Amino acid sequence: MPPPEPMPGYGQLLRRGYGSLAEAVRGCGDCGWELSRRTWAENAHLGWGEVLLCGLCALGWTALRRAAARRLFRPFGEWCNLQPKDAAKMPESAWKLLFYTLSWSYGIYLLFFTDYPFFYDPPSVFYGWKKGMDVPTDIAIAYLLQCSFYGHSIYATAYMDTWRKDSVVMLLHHVVTLTLIAFSYAFRYHNVGILVLFLHDVNDVQLEFTKLNVYFKHRGGVYHRLNDVISNIGCLTFSVSWFWFRLYWFPLKVLYATCYSSLQSVPNIPFYFFFNALLLVLTLMNIYWFLYIVLFVAKVLMGQMQEVNDVREYDVEDSKKTTTTKKKEAGLQLPNALKEGMHLKNGLVKDKRL
Repeated sequence: MPPPEPMPGYGQLLRRGYGSLAEAVRGCGDCGWELSRRTWAENAHLGWGEVLLCGLCALGWTALRRAAARRLFRPFGEWCNLQPKDAAKMPESAWKLLFYTLSWSYGIYLLFFTDYPFFYDPPSVFYGWKKGMDVPTDIAIAYLLQCSFYGHSIYATAYMDTWRKDSVVMLLHHVVTLTLIAFSYAFRYHNVGILVLFLHDVNDVQLEFTKLNVYFKHRGGVYHRLNDVISNIGCLTFSVSWFWFRLYWFPLKVLYATCYSSLQSVPNIPFYFFFNALLLVLTLMNIYWFLYIVLFVAKVLMGQMQEVNDVREYDVEDSKKTTTTKKKEAGLQLPNALKEGMHLKNGLVKDKRL
């Protein structure tokens, strides 16, 4: 096995990545549907039993979330006497924090407490690749958990989660992620898949932990400074780690390996354009969400936001508008959202007309 390569810079990624993509395009004289169909038939290894097992696990995640929300998270929120809007959103964040903490911890185990060198030497994800090669049991377990969870998440985003400004993009993200997980397993690109999941899960852990502290800083009619301080620190670390993991390590470790190193190890690697196109879409979505982070920081610096809040939430803006207008209104009136027939989910207005 070659010695580990030093991590490239953005310039090297652009030069070598673009050069490899351009060379692959020039060398693909018969690219098209027929070649894709033949490549799938010759290289993909995904049985119906594995698909069925993943689907059953996705249903299991949904049932487990409903049970946890009903039996654990909501009673705990009532016991803590959270504000109504915070109590409605708390079960979602608690559930996601639980899953992503477990999944990221398992990713740490695979990358740092086993013999897999993928984090320190990303090009090694393609060393020794063969079509139909066996997937190690520990990696197969991670794939089953993640693939089934993202199958559940597509349903959950549409019907269980609070509807946000980026929910449509979130649905697209889940579809792209599920496709990447399933196809990378079928083509035995599971090594790079583990690295991708590790670099993304950490931010979800920080995001949900920070949001929980935002929900808990006003409980029982009392302001709790500790939760406010933790949420402020969490917001800062989340912003830095988002850039570091998703916009620095992800392109320089993963995209460099898939765009350039893959062709060095496996010339004519199957579905080269397909996987790199999806990974580039994932990168664009990471940039899109980073703009929300920049927007939040800008509002704080300009004094437009006095405390940590999720700028994607509709009820954050609605609460500000309500505060300035409710003195002018008298009597009990239905919200406009209810008059227009919008959906309600988790006690919050959700406009499902995409």
